[in-house]
Amino acid sequence: MLDNKVIVVTGGGRGIGRETAIYCAAKGASVVVADPGVAADGSGEDAAPAQATADEIAAAGGKAVANFGSVAEASDANAMIEQALDQFGRIDGVINAGGYLRDGWWHKMSRAQWDEMIDVHLNGSFNMCKAATPHFREQESGSFVLFTSPSAVIGNPAQSNYSAAKHGVIGLMQSIALDMARSKVRANAIAPTALTRLVAGAMRANGMDEETIEKVGASMGADKIAPLAAWLVADDSADISGYIMGARGEEVSFFDLPRPVARMTQEGGWSIEALAERFGPAIREHGGIGLGKQEA
Repeated sequence: MLDNKVIVVTGGGRGIGRETAIYCAAKGASVVVADPGVAADGSGEDAAPAQATADEIAAAGGKAVANFGSVAEASDANAMIEQALDQFGRIDGVINAGGYLRDGWWHKMSRAQWDEMIDVHLNGSFNMCKAATPHFREQESGSFVLFTSPSAVIGNPAQSNYSAAKHGVIGLMQSIALDMARSKVRANAIAPTALTRLVAGAMRANGMDEETIEKVGASMGADKIAPLAAWLVADDSADISGYIMGARGEEVSFFDLPRPVARMTQEGGWSIEALAERFGPAIREHGGIGLGKQEA
């Protein structure tokens, strides 16, 4: 389904990005495998992961080249798209799966931890989309597949920086989808649940044993996310744009847009007393996700 497609996959050296790059190539795409090879906390650089993925694709008879740039750098993002054009003659899709974590409790979080997550996840998505946009507009086709997270939708302890950045990716995607519709360019976001090195590391940090981690990996591997990402750059999904989608093990899903779940009116307008008397009890009765009831 991806014959003659040219796709840039960021984060392609490990985890979801790696599995997606291999899957896309197996379905006929030519792939730029981009990954600076950083550690789970963003430190260091290593060309080996991206090169290993590209070599594996080539060994299986597919077409791939490695790129060692960072999505957080606009010049590197531009170079990834230019490499696709130079090597394969066109660009049809950007699957932006690159990123890492810098967890920390909110009251201890530094500005550096905040800036890093905004830079690699939100600015990184901006950089990749911006680099490909002129080419997509000119050819009147193209697909952006951005990666958000369940943490963006419901929050997660010690991940205010990551959650905020990934929630920003949703807003970016939805606005790009609206702006680029006239050019027949689409944008969607995936919120994956999979056992990657980042998730496994978090599990170990929380005291989970290796046997349990292995069981989770068997049912929710990173390879389970790849088909959805690949489909979103295929011609079959050319009319699908502006969606947040989920993938977890054997399950795929799509999210509704946020809408009010209940409305109340107060004749003459609301006062603090009326809110306490009517609105507060209604919210508590509804339940929601109950964040206020969780222990710190």
